[in-house]
Amino acid sequence: MAQIQWFPGHMAKARNQVQEKLKLVDLVLEVVDARVPEASRNPMMNQIVGQKPRIMVLNKKDLADSQKTAEWLAYYRKQGYEAIAIDAQHAKRLQQIPQLARQMMKAKLEKQKSRGIRNPGLRAMCIGIPNVGKSTVLNRLVKKNIAVTGNRPGVTKNQQWLTADDTFQVLDTPGILWPKFEDETVGNKLALTGAIADTVYQSDSVGLYGLTFFQQAYPQALRKAYAE
Repeated sequence: MAQIQWFPGHMAKARNQVQEKLKLVDLVLEVVDARVPEASRNPMMNQIVGQKPRIMVLNKKDLADSQKTAEWLAYYRKQGYEAIAIDAQHAKRLQQIPQLARQMMKAKLEKQKSRGIRNPGLRAMCIGIPNVGKSTVLNRLVKKNIAVTGNRPGVTKNQQWLTADDTFQVLDTPGILWPKFEDETVGNKLALTGAIADTVYQSDSVGLYGLTFFQQAYPQALRKAYAE
């Protein structure tokens, strides 16, 4: 299969905007797809975000292998990040995100209080590749349908500030892919999970990859799915 390449112009613009706005936030929420956490991470993100405190948010945990998810959470924590698995669609564990953020930034909040700020607030930036559920995460956090959602990549085109509560604001950003997938497997995984437009890959090749993967990794689940 030919290498999948997809990098619309608005993504290059979004990358530059993210770098510009980082100085305005206290921490970063990096949302990934719990089914393919590492494949759904932009390899440029570490360079873009730098040393800014980060929470890895593994979304769509209800669709993922729970044992594998636990292993990924342990992996990211070992890398020095905070990590949490959530199901944004059904609003499960969402409110633990601001709690975790406040825990991470406790020293800064205490310093602000010592200066006389009664209810010090935090600002976070929500980043990730397209269609990992960033906007759904934010809508559930603010308890309003403000961020635009859709089961296709490239829905969010602009940045916007959203208020979860009096002390927690989040900046929604467009999904940012990288110009070229060097690893064909990464491209296949992202195509299967809907992170890239279906006009840039061959569906039969991706479908064959998916079928082979499930035959090898989850044969019983595959048989059950087709038996039903």
